[in-house]
Parts: sequence; C-alpha cells; structure tokens
Amino acid sequence: MPAPPPAWLDRYRSLRTSADDALRCVQSGARIYIHPGCATPLTLLEALCRRAVMLHDVEVVHLLTFGHAPHSAPDMRTHFRHNAMFIGANVRDAVNEGRADYTPIFLGEISKLFRSGAMALDVALLQVSAPDEHGFCSLGVSVDHSLDAAHAAHWVVAEVNDRMPRVHGDAFLHVREIDAVVETSRALAEMTADPPDEIAGRISNHVAALIEDGATLQTGIGAIPDAVLQQLGDRRGLGVHTELFSDGIIDLVERGIITGERKTLHPGKIVAGFMLGTRRLFDFADDNPMIELHPSSHVNDPFVIAQNDRMVAINSALEVDLTGQVCADSLGTRFYSGFGGQVDFIRGAARSRGGIPVIALPATACSGAVSRIVPLLKPGAGVVTTRADVHWVVTEYGAVDLFGMNVRRRARALIELAHPAFREALERDAHARKLL
Repeated sequence: MPAPPPAWLDRYRSLRTSADDALRCVQSGARIYIHPGCATPLTLLEALCRRAVMLHDVEVVHLLTFGHAPHSAPDMRTHFRHNAMFIGANVRDAVNEGRADYTPIFLGEISKLFRSGAMALDVALLQVSAPDEHGFCSLGVSVDHSLDAAHAAHWVVAEVNDRMPRVHGDAFLHVREIDAVVETSRALAEMTADPPDEIAGRISNHVAALIEDGATLQTGIGAIPDAVLQQLGDRRGLGVHTELFSDGIIDLVERGIITGERKTLHPGKIVAGFMLGTRRLFDFADDNPMIELHPSSHVNDPFVIAQNDRMVAINSALEVDLTGQVCADSLGTRFYSGFGGQVDFIRGAARSRGGIPVIALPATACSGAVSRIVPLLKPGAGVVTTRADVHWVVTEYGAVDLFGMNVRRRARALIELAHPAFREALERDAHARKLL
C-alpha cells in the first residue's frame, strides 16, 4: 500500500484558489502588508487593484517595491493609502504630493510595530517558494520583516511561485500558517545597478584601503558598493553580514575571497535580510547552504552586528554638513528614501572590535553643479546619522575619520573632501559660523 499523503498536502490543496478569490479577504478599512523588494507578489498586487472599486480606506504597508505601484496612483486615493517604511521611486511622488504617508523608522525596528500590535496587520500578501517535502515554503529572496508580518497578520495570502528560489536561514513559513494559496510561474522583479563610473571608482579606492583580510562587510546596492567589491580581489577570508546584497558578491565567492571563515558570528555564512539583484543572483542563492536570510530584526540589530569583529559598514548620503551631520532620506523638504539600515550598521560597526563605519558619497551632485559637502543642510532636510555617530567620511577626494574631532577640525577635514570648486565658499561659510 502506498503511504498516504502528508496532512499538510491536503491542506495545501484545499487552500489553492485564484488571485481574485484570495483577495476577497481584504475589506474596507483594513491594513495590509505587501512583501517588498524582488519578492513583490505581482500577481496578488494586480488582483488587489482590480478589487479597488469595492474598497475604501485600505492602508497598504511595505518597504521598497519595484515596477509600477498601481495602488498609489492618483485615481486610487480613496481606495488605498500607502504607508511607506522606505520610499521607492514608484511611490515618491505620491508621498510628496500628500497621497501617501512616510513612517521614519530604523529598518531593524519595523518588526516591533507588527509584533506589538502598534501597527496591527489584517492581511499579509507574500510571495514564496513551492513547499518542500515537509510543507515549508521559503520566503525566498526577501525575509526582511515579512516573516514577522506573516506571524502577526490575521490572514496570510501566499503567491506560490515555482520560480522563487528556496533560500536557507530563518526564512520558512509552513503551509499551516497560510490561509490562501495562489499558484504562479512568473519571473521575479529584478534590480540592476549601473556600472561604476570614474568617480565611484575613485571613492571605492579610498574605501577599499580601509578593508583588511578577514573583515566582515555590509554593502548595499549601487555603483559605489559594486565598485568597492571590485577592489577586493587581493583580500582573503572576507565575510558578509548585511541588510542586503546584490550580484556583486557572486564573483568574490566563486574566487574564494568571500568565505566567512574568519567571521565571529555565523562563521562561514553570508547573512542578510534580503537580496536585490538579477536572476543570476537568485539562481546562485537557490538551495545554497552558504547563504542565510534572517529577519531584519536580527540582522540589523546593532548589538548583533557588533558581534562581528572587523565589521566594515559602508553607507551613503545625500549631503553632509560641516559638523558631520548626514542627511540620507530627504532632499530638503522632499522625502526621498528612508532610514533603512544606515544607523543600525553605523552604530553596530562602531561597537565592533576593529570595526569601521563608513559614509561614502560623491563630492557633488547634478553633474558637478551642487556640492554634497555643505555648510548647512537644506531647510527641511532630516538628519539620519547624527554628528556623534559619524566616523569615516569618504569622497573621491579622500577619506577622513571624524571620530573624536571637534567641530573646528571636522569643518577643515570635510572641506578637504569637497570638490575643489566649492572649497573656498565652504571655508568662507565656516569662518562666518565661527567653525574656523
């Protein structure tokens, strides 16, 4: 006699339905969470917008998503109101036009809102892998806060995509924790970074000079992090503990440069909350025991980060003033992105044995017309990383460690990091403010 199917399989079969039927659980006045990043459940999001005519005052909560965000379109304003924990390009106009909200928060603390009930969730819309033989679905390329959201939500709808990789770590949701299943087979959203330009290359040279053998890295996505990784071909025994990683790590792993063998926490593992990249990265991560994704409440906890000796945290900024204040989430009064994990990792690296917290940015913006080293932050600009938290600041003109410097020495050091065309004006402003 053949063995009977496991109990979870019967449940799974009973949960299968269409996207439109699954989204009937969303009612007016509800708060729903959408799996972010490359795990954005596109089929469920499309069905949610088809249901809009029957809904009003639905709050939609998520971090960065890719592609079009139809729920934030002007004609959806009475049906949905987006609440951004991190502002992506697809919702930036909605936030700044007052059609959507922005909640400033450290990435490592978002899960507290869900778990405590301070931001109670009615429905979580997720994209997961097909279940394994034990009934566990992987959250795939993005664990972030989605596992906590699933545990906190009253109703969980899972888009089960057979093209979602099975990624290891604290990354699994059992079929018994799911209330509706929508099976799909479609390409995941991808994110590609522009190749590093000459300025990113010069910045990366200064950053790479700070990275020793055996260091553990936090890098994001973009031209500067990718350029830094390209400079590390002669290092040995590097590790990764980061809120996110992208395609740039693959070559260093395959060349035996990133091994994690000298990590003091999670040795041998690449640890992150999520990944943003292309199909090449997703295939690399699929069932790869070296890669572990964990909730951001763990990955981004500064006390956890600090347990990695020689932790090098590389983060960016929109502008830095002459006292060292870092603006990274707004352009003046215009909200641009979010806090993300910058402060989590700057503080964690500062407390790591041999740690190096880095803020790296080009010296100018707008094709050289605007200095990013400024006498004063723009009116309305928000401080993400305080002057007391800042250590290393790097531009294409050099690197300086501000830790322990008084404001007079800081002003002088930061002026030297500015583009030469702006240094004279910065010095005049510094003298006017009695900084010099």
